[in-house]
Amino acid sequence: MTDKPIPEASFPALAALVRARRTVHEFTSEIPPRELILSALDAARWAPNHHRTEPWRFYLVGPATAEHISVLNAEIVRRKSGEAAANAKLRRWRAMPGWLAVTCGRHEDPAREREDYAACCCAVQNFLLLLWEAGVGSKWSTGKVTRETAYLAALGADPAHEFSVGIIWYGYPEVVPAQTRPALATALRELA
Repeated sequence: MTDKPIPEASFPALAALVRARRTVHEFTSEIPPRELILSALDAARWAPNHHRTEPWRFYLVGPATAEHISVLNAEIVRRKSGEAAANAKLRRWRAMPGWLAVTCGRHEDPAREREDYAACCCAVQNFLLLLWEAGVGSKWSTGKVTRETAYLAALGADPAHEFSVGIIWYGYPEVVPAQTRPALATALRELA
């Protein structure tokens, strides 16, 4: 094995895709085709997962369930921040074009459950990159509502067997935010 870094020229398209993807906060009202979402999910499932457990569960959320979750979230915001904040959050969530909820299967072995959660996060990243490549933006939310039993109940998920990985909103970006990252040296530690 060589200690020479592999030049990015070896994987330019993938590196460009990873660097270009952004969390989108503002979407148009157009919902991407269902077939595109299903195709991206099908490919996203090829994420690495220890012992091929395939622990992810994907819930395509329709308008009635999205409304239920939006109202549930607004109630949480209302208790913490008041009526105006709750109403603003409710309007914002109601404007999200596409919704996908992701859960992970529970396991009695904490190490296995952690590995499974990591695999679910890899599948989500795959999904986000596939959408971005197709011109679809996304936002992965892990806010307080996703940790509520009522949220899982709205999905028809059993909290004894699944926990939330988050909500992914998706749609065509109205605004693509700029973003930077610190130099690799700030995160890299080379050990002997």
